[in-house]
Amino acid sequence: MTRTADTADIALLLEGTYPYIRGGVSSWVHQIITGLPEFSFALIFLGGAPEHYGEMRYELPKNVVHLEKHYLMNPGDKERRVRSRGGKRRIFETMHELHQQFKSGKPVAQETMQKVFAELGTARGVTHEDFLYGRFAWDMMTYYYEKYCTEPSFVDYFWSVRIMHSPLFTLAKVVQNMPRVRALHSVSTGYAGLLGAMAKQRLRVPYLLTEHGIYTKERKIDLAQAQWIYDPEDAVSGTLHEEVSYIRQLWIRFFEVIGRLTYQEADPIVALYVGNQRRQIEDGADEARTRVIPNGIALERFAKVLAARPATVPKVAGLIGRVVPIKDIKTFVRSMRTVCDEVPEAEGWIVGPEDEDPAYVQECKDLVESLNLRDRVRFLGFQNVADILPQLGVMVLTSISEALPLVILEAYASGLPCVATDVGSCAELIEGRDEQDKALGSAGFVSPIADPDATARGILTLFKDESVWRRAQEAGLKRVETYYTQEMMFDSYRHLYQTALAASDHNRRGEGRGFTLTCPWRR
Repeated sequence: MTRTADTADIALLLEGTYPYIRGGVSSWVHQIITGLPEFSFALIFLGGAPEHYGEMRYELPKNVVHLEKHYLMNPGDKERRVRSRGGKRRIFETMHELHQQFKSGKPVAQETMQKVFAELGTARGVTHEDFLYGRFAWDMMTYYYEKYCTEPSFVDYFWSVRIMHSPLFTLAKVVQNMPRVRALHSVSTGYAGLLGAMAKQRLRVPYLLTEHGIYTKERKIDLAQAQWIYDPEDAVSGTLHEEVSYIRQLWIRFFEVIGRLTYQEADPIVALYVGNQRRQIEDGADEARTRVIPNGIALERFAKVLAARPATVPKVAGLIGRVVPIKDIKTFVRSMRTVCDEVPEAEGWIVGPEDEDPAYVQECKDLVESLNLRDRVRFLGFQNVADILPQLGVMVLTSISEALPLVILEAYASGLPCVATDVGSCAELIEGRDEQDKALGSAGFVSPIADPDATARGILTLFKDESVWRRAQEAGLKRVETYYTQEMMFDSYRHLYQTALAASDHNRRGEGRGFTLTCPWRR
């Protein structure tokens, strides 16, 4: 169904998530929308390329009045007719000033932000054609290459800069055609966060940011492993050229910069737990504008699940999540080899979508075969979690990166202890975050990243000692009831939205005056 309303209370800015990807952040977005029906929402979805996304995975609630989707890897660039052009010197001078302010590490001046982003993509400012084919763009790019980039090839530098900056012109068009909204809310930094910063500059409305994981940190992990960044090997020594690390660092710095811009413009800046709040502050967020709002779940939804739990502990370890590398499914599989050696009747269930990374899925299934776990480890695909939870004896997370996993809270509400890696908030979810919380007891075991032996030890302790299992079950139930209910989360966001909407008509700033800069790359 097409929804194209002209107005909405809140624009949700979503990068690669809801409503086209299921689980994780998308589940949270759907939860917020359905839980706050008094607000109307416009969804603005940003994706890489159309082929990466299929049909919508969620039925949109009635209070979603607008949906638009945009793809940042636009093949239309290949069809452009190349015409040399000049561009506007004053805008490129201001862009140079913006870059210098980035390098200083200080907040970017609002006047500079306005001059660059208010007219980006328009005839008054820098058009996409100016950026691709303009003389000033070429002069600026060669100036920065010659000044800072003596080692990488110019071809690698040129195309890296083009690829990372071209999406900004798509974002500029999105801002220009955005429905009239009273507030903006992005669920990450990155391109969605930058869209929020640009839209705030143009629309003069409050802008909220919620980060589930730290986007910049996650992109660093992705970029360190990215195969599309060419790594030429030194034919003599076998070591990598210096240019390899430079190009990767160029991408990392780019996402660091747009993360800082997002933090500069957003208020409030929400994290799911204290550890991520500290990381936001380290990455440039103003501590006074940060706050923590944990995820929450509907306990009543799991009352029947809890009641359906059998009297004896099932010897089934379950991992509920997408079958992708960041979930480190292989560590779970390897841990099950040790578990099954000591508890022959034990099983491991992997419950989650398998369509995101087919090659990795096949590697995991091959590992099951090679470890002779064919009859002990099962891939169940996407399932109704409420049907699966009563059949499990322990919930397992082996992820290498998490924020505050809803699946742990759901496990607790269904009376299920957990074994999880020490990432994100997992340790505080299992052991408690302060003295009062820790007094509730441990709800399972925490293991190091990529340590199948430690994971197996946690599972085996819970399987072999029912008294330990019962104490962990009780601690998990008390913890989720005390600190992580859906009502607590809804109340927090209802207050944020009400405050933002009330301030919307009083949050407008005047236009800055123009000023002259010296253009160092002027020929």
